[in-house]
Formats: sequence, C-alpha cells, structure tokens
Amino acid sequence: MTDENKINDSENLDNICEECKKEDQSVSQNLILTGYKLCSSCKISKTIFPI
Repeated sequence: MTDENKINDSENLDNICEECKKEDQSVSQNLILTGYKLCSSCKISKTIFPI
C-alpha cells in the first residue's frame, strides 16, 4: 500500500455522517457493517422511510 492510499483510507474513516454532516462514533461502526457512512439516527430514518 502506498503512502497516498494510506492518506485516502484515513480520510475515509472520519466519523462524519454523509446525510446530516454530524460527527458520531456510530458512523465508523455502520460503515463496517453496512458500507454506508450514516450515523445511527440517519440509519434508522432510512430504514423506516427508504425514499
């Protein structure tokens, strides 16, 4: 892995939700489980209202 890939990977692991732009620890957990960078509240709202 090159240095450029390490920088890009570390930028992708920030805990900022793609929907609400808030920082939350659940973002990295949901990224590992589902592949989406969503916090728990956005994940629940997307599950209930999948529009």
